[in-house]
Amino acid sequence: MVATTTNPTQRVSRPSPYLWVTWLSRLLAGEDSCEWAAWFKGHYKNYEKIRSEYQLSIWQMNHGALLNQLQDQLQSEGKAVFLESQNSFVLRGATASLGGKPDLIALSGNNGTIYDVKTGAPHVSHHIQVMVYQYAIPRALPQYKGITFDGKVVYPDHTVDIPSTAIDEAFIRNLSGLIKRVSSGDPALKVPSPKECQFCDIAPGDCPERVVQKEGREGVTDDF
Repeated sequence: MVATTTNPTQRVSRPSPYLWVTWLSRLLAGEDSCEWAAWFKGHYKNYEKIRSEYQLSIWQMNHGALLNQLQDQLQSEGKAVFLESQNSFVLRGATASLGGKPDLIALSGNNGTIYDVKTGAPHVSHHIQVMVYQYAIPRALPQYKGITFDGKVVYPDHTVDIPSTAIDEAFIRNLSGLIKRVSSGDPALKVPSPKECQFCDIAPGDCPERVVQKEGREGVTDDF
């Protein structure tokens, strides 16, 4: 893995909080705990980023291949298919704007399904990401107003179905609560750890507490 850093930039405050769906899904799933990372990215743009060019290129290649396969399958079934940027949305609320871009939306008559393809190991956050899309798309895009969407997470070897009934009051309450917390003017809870920091793109200049995994973190005892 080759880690790179973007050219140093001066971070800029957003006019109002803006949150991307994937920043929230792992928090809602309980796979991540650091709400501060979403808070920071929701309040600032043009910050210095850490990323892996190699991993990104491999992901794009594998993701594109699986998405193309899904597109061909659905079109062969006679469904209307809309891809990635065609599905980009912004849902504006009183405290923040929520943005996202589902991989694929398929329509057959008045029935709609939102698909997201994943090439890595399955995670609950993948399901929740699609659930947020199911909630947001009919509220954000006029052409889908009134359509109730099912969801599907497509992996290379299996598919997970998410019924429209999963978008219940409890889910909406949890999503709204998280958005309100990370949209607050006060910084959200910062929880640095090797597990989360290794996948975070916020550079040490903005997060001095960022943790780097080092050898020798294990302890030794004679008690067992």
